[in-house]
Amino acid sequence: MLPGTGFICHFESWSEWAAFETVEHMPDAELNHDSLRKLEQQLKAEFDEHLAVRVHRCVSWIGRAETEIVKEDYDAAFIFYWIAFNSIYSAERFHGASVTERNLFTDFFKTIVELDHQQSVYNAIWDRFSSSIRNILNNWYVFGPYWESINSKNKNWEDLFERNIRQALKAFERKDTVKVLSSLFERLYVLRNQLMHGGATWRGTVNRRQVKDGARILNFLVPIMVRIMMMHPGLPWSKPYYPVIEK
Repeated sequence: MLPGTGFICHFESWSEWAAFETVEHMPDAELNHDSLRKLEQQLKAEFDEHLAVRVHRCVSWIGRAETEIVKEDYDAAFIFYWIAFNSIYSAERFHGASVTERNLFTDFFKTIVELDHQQSVYNAIWDRFSSSIRNILNNWYVFGPYWESINSKNKNWEDLFERNIRQALKAFERKDTVKVLSSLFERLYVLRNQLMHGGATWRGTVNRRQVKDGARILNFLVPIMVRIMMMHPGLPWSKPYYPVIEK
């Protein structure tokens, strides 16, 4: 029985078990494509088809993103890590995050945080990236209503921004990991739209901090999230919006 997972996994040798233990308890900063792929291979017999597809796709895009992080191409790294995140989270929409998608963010993060027995996400939010997250939340260039006001001439975005900041500060005071994650990813979704819809210059000189910080945060969090999912295959992880279709 694997601790905290509720399922039994069979290994053919002690070396396989040792390798599994190494990946399971590997320091979060050392999680990467190779270690995640190894864990996937060891546990895939326990996955249902939905989880198997999500994990396989996510890990493949993590590998692609890592090559860009090494080259310090944070634009490309951010995009590839977002695809990896989308592989495990939900189907994407073309426009900005709707109320439904905000709810999906929150539901997904609630599940991840509840299953995070090692508190890897908690430690990342409150220790490793606390300053970077505050900078992103305080940046109106990744606040959806700001851009809506630019295009619609509606100038009420500042009141919305201040209200959003106050809510985020309360979440920080309470150390509400789910709320902070949801707020953070709403901002990162705006950044994703800017990059994917041609609203930024590749390796441009304007507003670069949020791109670099966003890529680094995703680089750390997405591998943790997919590891948590792999360690809990008995849960009803949802069907991918684009499942594999056999000819």
